Amino acid sequence: MSQHCRGLMLAAMLSASLLSAPVLAQELSGTLKKIKETGVITLGHRESSIPFSYYDDKQQVIGYSHELMLKAVEAIKAELKLAKLDVKLMPVTSANRITLVQNGSVDLECGSTTNNTERQKQVSFSTTIFIIGTRLMTKTNSGINDFPDLAGKNVVTTAGTTSERLLRKMNEEKQMKMNVISAKDHGESFLTLETGRAVAFMMDDALLYGEMAKAMTSGEAEKIYAKWFLQPIPPKGLNLNFPLSEAVKKLYKNPNDKAFE
Repeated sequence: MSQHCRGLMLAAMLSASLLSAPVLAQELSGTLKKIKETGVITLGHRESSIPFSYYDDKQQVIGYSHELMLKAVEAIKAELKLAKLDVKLMPVTSANRITLVQNGSVDLECGSTTNNTERQKQVSFSTTIFIIGTRLMTKTNSGINDFPDLAGKNVVTTAGTTSERLLRKMNEEKQMKMNVISAKDHGESFLTLETGRAVAFMMDDALLYGEMAKAMTSGEAEKIYAKWFLQPIPPKGLNLNFPLSEAVKKLYKNPNDKAFE
């Protein structure tokens, strides 16, 4: 299937981050205390967020954000002075990721989680590691060129995402009478578009995760970025050829955890 992406005219820059444990402190409490006492850290990961966090053909979790997540785990292990730290992996979705962090089912979440003020009231975020504009994907022969073309049409997005909230808000405010389909994950969203059940797929907020600022400023994060966005990646050897933007370059030089909104 041929498809193309169009940037949203009202698209804001989104920063997606890791839902993190509390900041390291001398007096351990909460998540870090649990990790220290149990010697186990549970990571929440996505299953089909290519190239950020997804399964390869051997059902192993790989990706840009997953690799950065493991760097964060190394830092936590060193900070807590643990000789051994067992890593458990738990798949999460856009719909349940916040809840699973809040109730302690996962200690860190690696996925497409926009850092906004509403979520900052619920969980803690790492510094931001990626910035991208929200986009709309359609078939090349769809005739969809801008938002007004979506009026009265089926449009798919992933449940529990910032994209879903923005799409539903626009649909209500502009009275576009779109049928907004909420898929369980990005893979299902794309399949809905591919099979013609929707004329457009509003992409989730960059599908990313963050790690500690030290790895960014050292140049290591830029190398990891090149590995996942500028070179062929498993399982099909696809090369996204997605250049490092000026916004992300500035982010690597001056890491921050500012909320998107």
